[in-house]
Amino acid sequence: MKLGTAAAGAALLALTLTLTACGTSQGTGGGTTSAGETGAAGGKVGIDFPRADSDFWNSYTKYVPDMAEELGVDLMPGTNSQNDVAKLVANTQALVGQGAKAIVMAPQDTGAIASTLSNLENKNIPVVSVDTRPDKGKVFMVVRADNKAYGTKACEFLGEKLGGKGKVVQLMGALSSINGRDRAEAFRSCMKEKFPGITVFEEPTEWEGTKAASMLQTRLEQHPDIKGVYMHAGGVHLAPTLQVLKAKGLIVPPEDPGHVFVISNDGIPQEFEAIRKGEIDATVSQPADLYAKYALFYAKAAVEGKTFQPGPTDHDSTIIQLPNGLEDQLPAPLVTKENVDDPKLWGNQVK
Repeated sequence: MKLGTAAAGAALLALTLTLTACGTSQGTGGGTTSAGETGAAGGKVGIDFPRADSDFWNSYTKYVPDMAEELGVDLMPGTNSQNDVAKLVANTQALVGQGAKAIVMAPQDTGAIASTLSNLENKNIPVVSVDTRPDKGKVFMVVRADNKAYGTKACEFLGEKLGGKGKVVQLMGALSSINGRDRAEAFRSCMKEKFPGITVFEEPTEWEGTKAASMLQTRLEQHPDIKGVYMHAGGVHLAPTLQVLKAKGLIVPPEDPGHVFVISNDGIPQEFEAIRKGEIDATVSQPADLYAKYALFYAKAAVEGKTFQPGPTDHDSTIIQLPNGLEDQLPAPLVTKENVDDPKLWGNQVK
């Protein structure tokens, strides 16, 4: 895997210089301040990967060691909680016991991690949460894209392609996750407001491909006139969805009356290839590379005692205030046949 570009390196250097300048007012990097000379000199950063059954998360995992080297992060060997909050709790305890001074995690159940976050806060160990926003419990920073924008973009894409009429299936993630809820609620409310002539069938897949395939199969048997599918996660939904559509002879060109318009989330190389082949129509690219980069960046900054404020950053994102911390909302572009070959997209940088 080939990671990073000269432009990204320059932007990171500029941001690092901004943060290391002592001061108490908002820095020129946007949304950032330094804690001056009161912070620690550094320390080990522990990281837990959320799962190994998703192409998206596997890509994120591969980015991490290169980004750690680029940023000079003292990164401990990673653990993997395999989509199990009990394992995440145990892994976190083990990392702390081994000397972690900051923790990077991606809790898939965002409601069940509160007590662990409270324990880490009591130990003065900052937490950076990647892609998911814990419902409760203090976080130093959430590194995430605007997931409500994902649902809105998917709604607008399908609504326009279907001319505001017809039936679509929303293959949702787990509603125990803020990501699943944000995407589902935004898609639902957008359809209701902008495309009331479209009927939406909602299927909670728990981020599981086998469930997605079974639910889509059943819906298509009940409603063979379905013309749109929104997949919350291409990393787990893409292959089973394509399998079902192929089996029913629904992989046909967009101009064919039998075409089912499909939009996804993730931006993995497999989705890009499916767009090029005409198997799906679009995806929203979650920045796996930037998730890895800024998760480690903020973890290192936390250990060094730096602080941040809400506002625009110099890496095309915005830091927002949460009830339990801050969130850096990274950009996530819509990818279609028109821009699928853009070399700036991380999915095109994987070798």
